[in-house]
Order: sequence, then structure tokens, then C-alpha cells
Amino acid sequence: MEDRLVSGITATGRLTLGNFLGAIKPFLKIQNQHESFIFVADLHALTIDINPKELSENRKSIFAMYLACGVNPEKTNIFFQSQIHAHTELYWLLQSRTTIGELSRMTQFKDKSKVQQENKTEKVPTGLLTYPVLMAADILLYNPKYVPVGADQLQHLELARNIATRFNNIYGTNFNLPQAITAKETAKIMSLTEPTKKMSKSTTNLNSAIFLLDDPEIAYQKIQKAITDSENKIYFAEDKPGVSNLLNIFIGLSDSTKEEALEFFKDKNYKFLKEKVGELVKEFLINLQQKYYKNIENIEKIAQESAIKVNKIANENLNKIKTLMGL
Repeated sequence: MEDRLVSGITATGRLTLGNFLGAIKPFLKIQNQHESFIFVADLHALTIDINPKELSENRKSIFAMYLACGVNPEKTNIFFQSQIHAHTELYWLLQSRTTIGELSRMTQFKDKSKVQQENKTEKVPTGLLTYPVLMAADILLYNPKYVPVGADQLQHLELARNIATRFNNIYGTNFNLPQAITAKETAKIMSLTEPTKKMSKSTTNLNSAIFLLDDPEIAYQKIQKAITDSENKIYFAEDKPGVSNLLNIFIGLSDSTKEEALEFFKDKNYKFLKEKVGELVKEFLINLQQKYYKNIENIEKIAQESAIKVNKIANENLNKIKTLMGL
């Protein structure tokens, strides 16, 4: 069997440049080298209080954006998570051998539950705690060798590997231990207004993120307003998160190396940096959005055709696992 590749993005909020550079672009580079699966994680979106209409629009938009970014449905299995019922059944099977301690140690759970608890009108949903187990099911159902992930998801992938090892030892399953593929410098694009924090598609501060459906001129202006520092010298450093972030965006969109980017901006000032990064972002969005609006009408047909093939693969794998578990 050809080595498999699996990736997905949660259907909450609007996709950002960080999503593209951190997860989608690494997938695109290798989708033709493997039997590839990419999905819209619409079930994961239910871990937050999301309006049904908003969820419906988000999932379709993300699917269309996958196609616009370059996912090829003739070579890649592209689908909605909720179309493949084996995801949730395997989720339950994996959860039976996962501990509360493991889940409560997940950094994202600690961070998100803290925010939820500080808002006294909300309670922490169970799905927020068990989210990583569903993610493990999303991955292990297809037994891939590779998983493109952003830096913030590496801990969840490690949990999936631990669960896979546990099931292999207890039940004799033959799960691969999936390897992470990250985009190195662009694995984690940061907020434009708080560059010590990740660029988030669920942010309420619209100036902090470049959304893939932003008006290109507005996106350009966001880059011009991005937080830097007062030194006006361009180089990578931990105490220069804003400048480092703009450099990483430049590297990601121009396919430059770190060394090439630093040479390009040698002896230049922040105004020049922001102008060049802004121009790159603007051009990228113009081209991307043209493709997006062409694809938006075709997604249901593509999703249905792909789901037929994916369901067959998923159910075959699930049945093998259930048999080994005595079910």
C-alpha cells in the first residue's frame, strides 16, 4: 500500500494565512507523492458554541478554499468529516483506552478551558476535553505515515501516536505511528497585533489576522499596521516576534529560504519590509480568491463522489479494528 497522508482543518472561523502556510501548503507540496486524504473537520467545530448557519457556511467555504489552494480531487480524497461515520465510531473505541489525565494535560485544553471558565455564563464542554481523541481517530482511521500539522497540534499528534502504540500492544492492531510534517519557519504564523500569540481564525480582532477571503487591499493595510518594534533593523530574534513573523510570511509566500530573505532585506527598514510583505499577500489573495469563487458551486458534487470511496476505505479499516477488539 502506498504511504498515506492525512490532514484536516476545523470548520470554525475563517481560514487565515496561518492556516495556509502552516497546514495546507505543506500538504500541497506532497499530495501527489502519497495516497492523500484531506477533510473539513466539521464535527470538531461543535466543541464551541457555533450557530448552525455559520457552521454550514464555514464548512462549504473551507472545502472550496481547499480546492482553490490547489487540492486536486482527482488525486486527493477530499471530504467532510461528518460524511464518514467511522470517524465517530473509532473515536469511541479509542476513548475507551484513553485516560482523563492524558487529556487534561493537553495544553490547548488548559488554555481554552481557562478562557471558558473565566466567562461565568459558559461551562467547559466535554468535547473540548475529548477533542484530541477524535483527532486521533481522524488520523488512525486511515493509518497514515504522515500528517501535516501546525506547531500547535504537535502535542495532539503525539497523543495519537501514544494511543496507536497502546492499541498495537493490547489488541494487536497494526497502526502506523504517524510522523508530523511541519513547514519549519512557517509552521506557526503569529498574530499581527500580538505577535507572541498564534494567528487565529476564530479571533474577534480582525486586524490580528489575514483571512483568505479578506479584501486584498485591506489585507495589505493590515500588514502595514502590523506590530514590530522600535529598532528598525530586520533580523530574526526571540525578542523581535513581530519582525520575525513578517519575515516568516515573506518566506512562506515567496518560497525563499531564511538566508535569502535576510539577504533581500539587508540594510532595509521596516517600511520596506511591510511594503514587500504586503504586496506579496495582496497578490496571493487576488489569485486565490479568483479560484475560490469558481469552485464554490461544485463542492457538493465533489464531496459526495469522494465520500463514496472514503467510506469504503474507512469502514474496512474500522471493521478490522473492531474484530481485533472482540466486537
